[in-house]
Amino acid sequence: MTKNIMIVGVGGQGSLLASKLLGRLLLDCGYDVKVSEVHGMSQRGGSVVTYVRFGEKVYSPIIDKGEADVIISFEKLEAARYMEYLKKDGRIIVSDQEIDPMPVITGAATYPENLIEKMKAAGANVDDMDALSLALEAGSAKAVNIVLMGRVSTYFDEIPEEAWLKALEACVPPKFLELNKKAFALGRAGK
Repeated sequence: MTKNIMIVGVGGQGSLLASKLLGRLLLDCGYDVKVSEVHGMSQRGGSVVTYVRFGEKVYSPIIDKGEADVIISFEKLEAARYMEYLKKDGRIIVSDQEIDPMPVITGAATYPENLIEKMKAAGANVDDMDALSLALEAGSAKAVNIVLMGRVSTYFDEIPEEAWLKALEACVPPKFLELNKKAFALGRAGK
């Protein structure tokens, strides 16, 4: 059975590293894996989406509406934007961070209020966390992606923590490894 994970966020937040980490992890665990290219405005500020599909045999990297088992979102508005891709029994793991999109920055719109509550009220299974605070505790605001990967790891009982750490070691430059291991552990603990 194929599982579908969407990683959504804003350019510059590290979705490429997150998808690379997941792809490496799942390949190491013996799954057939397809990872899409990053779609969207990958320069800082634009909406970015990556698909990760895995199972015994996966033919396409694309996830359609209503097919995502998990949506990992680095930002609340992006989680709300892609909620229609979530399966009925799927889960959204979201950093409660707010990053203003261009219409908000220019004053043409305001950032929507109570997004987490609205997603939950719409029936979504939402696991929201202050990933930015945990990333800062680990040593860098840029580690939000790895904090979220730590949280995601708690939903994959079949994959041991050691496998996640091995994939992290393979994907992160040595000089940033300790910081990222700390970010992963904080996300996994889910403070």
